[in-house]
Amino acid sequence: MYLVLLGTALLLLKLLEYGPVGGWSWWVVLAPFAGAAVWWAWADASGYNKRRAMEGMEAKKAARRQRNMDALGTGPKRK
Repeated sequence: MYLVLLGTALLLLKLLEYGPVGGWSWWVVLAPFAGAAVWWAWADASGYNKRRAMEGMEAKKAARRQRNMDALGTGPKRK
């Protein structure tokens, strides 16, 4: 996501010909978009995205279970 934001900012600066970015090569300006594409391809191929999604689902499931246990009064014993 950071690479896409960086690429968008550089692209805007290049199109407006603002500052030194206006004189840079298009290859340099568009490089963050290529980096983002490589990152997404790696993340999908390695299973990184799937692991993150599964961890999030497990955390939600544990929180829901704890909330239900507390509602039933079967949570940790209080003195």
